[in-house]
Amino acid sequence: MKCGLLLLIFIAIKVVRTQWNVWMPRDISAMTNSCVVIPCSFMYPSGIRPYRGVHGIWYFGQPYPQLFPPVVFKSRTEIVHESYKGRTKLLGDLHQKNCTLKISNIGPEHSGRYYFRADLGGANIYTYPDFSELKVLDQPNIDVPEEVVSDVSLDLTCYAPDNCPDMTPEIHWMYTDYLPDPLFTADYLEDSNTAVISSTLTFTPRPMHHGQLIGCRVHYPNTTFVYEHLVSLDVKYAPQTVWVNVSQEVMEGSSVVLHCEVDSNPVSRISWLFGDEQLLTDTASNISLYLEDLNPTQEGIYTCVGDNGYGAMNTSMYLAVKYPPRDPWVNSSLTVLEGSSVYIHCRTQGSPVPTLTWLKDGELVGTITADELSVLELTEVTPHGSGQYRCLAENEHGRSSSSLNITVEFAPVFLDESKCTVVREGVQCVCMATGNPEPAIEFYLPDLNITINETENRFNYYTHTDGYTSTGMIKLRDKGGQIANGGTGIHVHCSITNIYGTETVQLELQQEKKYMMAVIVGTIGGVAVIAFIIAAVRYVGHSNKKENGNPGQDLVSKLENPSMFYSAVKKDKHSLRKKVLKTELLGSKFNSILEESATGEEGDYQSVGSLAGVPRPELSYAALDFMRGRTREGKAGKGDDTSDYTEIKSK
Repeated sequence: MKCGLLLLIFIAIKVVRTQWNVWMPRDISAMTNSCVVIPCSFMYPSGIRPYRGVHGIWYFGQPYPQLFPPVVFKSRTEIVHESYKGRTKLLGDLHQKNCTLKISNIGPEHSGRYYFRADLGGANIYTYPDFSELKVLDQPNIDVPEEVVSDVSLDLTCYAPDNCPDMTPEIHWMYTDYLPDPLFTADYLEDSNTAVISSTLTFTPRPMHHGQLIGCRVHYPNTTFVYEHLVSLDVKYAPQTVWVNVSQEVMEGSSVVLHCEVDSNPVSRISWLFGDEQLLTDTASNISLYLEDLNPTQEGIYTCVGDNGYGAMNTSMYLAVKYPPRDPWVNSSLTVLEGSSVYIHCRTQGSPVPTLTWLKDGELVGTITADELSVLELTEVTPHGSGQYRCLAENEHGRSSSSLNITVEFAPVFLDESKCTVVREGVQCVCMATGNPEPAIEFYLPDLNITINETENRFNYYTHTDGYTSTGMIKLRDKGGQIANGGTGIHVHCSITNIYGTETVQLELQQEKKYMMAVIVGTIGGVAVIAFIIAAVRYVGHSNKKENGNPGQDLVSKLENPSMFYSAVKKDKHSLRKKVLKTELLGSKFNSILEESATGEEGDYQSVGSLAGVPRPELSYAALDFMRGRTREGKAGKGDDTSDYTEIKSK
């Protein structure tokens, strides 16, 4: 059938043109060790009459005999190139202008161009310039599209030449079990008298198929000839995963490396972003971002973005920068009025979020909060609300604090220590008050209609301020007369004043326990001293009596009406107990410690007792004078002082 078709073509060509011409497939292929048939037909000018038959020669490589190309086939003789011995056969009839050639058991060395030369005898020899190029294949061809994209349907076609009439190939696909829903389609193609069979594999690739092997196997039945071709799929796909470090915590001042790896084909352009700021970018499968000497401003979300033109993907991680609390911000120091309300704020920063604690003068006030802001509310503040308020911020990495002072201003208030007390010098009145601003203190004597704020003749006055506490004190030299109900005639009022108010109170008169105790102890001590003196005198008299046989006058009688006087002693702390003792020794009644002297100096006191009318010489001692004492026997007439006496000196 094929030959008949060729004859019809040749006849048509002959009618149109009768010149030297040849037809053969420009390209033809065959599998190694198989065979190939090269279809061929030729023409020569119609005026030429072959007189010794028609002969033909097939050359390999080039058409020029003078270059001695290898002879593939020669009809006149069997002399051919040794690589073609026993392998070539002319299938066509040269007289019918059919030059079809069969080459068996071909190998790679037989690949190349094949030329036909017509020999009509004499000078009518012509080598046709057209050629057929044979490709000897050792594996089938697989047609793979230039671009294989994930999730886009893909057709892979395997081709096997069918140009050997003795053998017909069969095609099978390998490694298709893992493909999703593969579809196989067979086809037969014929072009220019060359035949090719094909098999098409259709499926939709996924990113997982990138780099996977798919094979085509060609087998010739009844032979051992098997040919295989494997291809690795280059599946283009958008980024599938973007791997980054897990979120982490680092300390302020430390360093960290953030890694990013993107799975995509082709490789992506990877960028590290902090917010909208691009920190690093590169085209690679992975990149690393180095961060050094971290500070709290670098805490936040870091995003890695991968983009390869087929799609984009990103993954983020959180970098926490830990640091101790910063010095808290608090209000400025405040001055408020008693009874008002105050709100004080404390704000800080730290990571993790610090706890905020309010302390007043070192003591906890309010509640402990775990926040960067704490507001302490002080309602209806009292004077006790004054002090230092400290905000303490703490977390696991450290602590810091800041403080402010709150000053509460309030009207003056009397303290319990305000009173009048009987003391040895007279009456002492103390007025104590607290207030802010510190109160001014004045004393008022209603009986005399005197306001006391300076030293007068009848009293001493002074004031003292310690913080918000003011103390005023006056000393009166009168104890006051007793009234009918047992009270005193002393009336002292105290007035306290600051910008927020004034208050007045009458001070109560109280006996001073210390003074009473001093009198009691002094009396007991005086009696003890007198007893000691009496015992000493008796002992001395008894000793003299034994020596002289004449007892002296009884010492006790000497002491009943002693001739003694005492000196006034100026008021001071050290002489108080001496005066008590001296008075008791003199046997006087202690009616009054303080009696006003119209002519004496301030702080002096009048003589009391039986010697009130005696002049008061200024002495520094008191003496007991035994005027009627007897002299010792055997001692009279001598210049020595023979009086028996005991002298008590008070320096």
